[in-house]
Amino acid sequence: MERLTEEQIEAALQELTDWERVDEKWIERKYRFKEYLTGIDFVQSIANYSEDMNHHPFISIDYKRITVKISSWQAKGLTDLDVEMARQFDTYYEAIQKKQ
Repeated sequence: MERLTEEQIEAALQELTDWERVDEKWIERKYRFKEYLTGIDFVQSIANYSEDMNHHPFISIDYKRITVKISSWQAKGLTDLDVEMARQFDTYYEAIQKKQ
């Protein structure tokens, strides 16, 4: 897995909704939910996906706000896999929002 260049990271962030670069190695997004348990369902969805991909983000649960932070340890920075996973997390979030 190869680390993305600065240009690739900037291009990816323009395509991702509400993801921010925390530092040179991480991207992060805060998701908000109307109900606490809806956020927990979201965490379960992304945890299952992450387990299948064998690539695990940091997940913080703060009542109705879930913060997801992702990077690739082996590459010592961001990779295509991180961007792919961010897109999938957003897809799960959008699906949950449509149900509410």
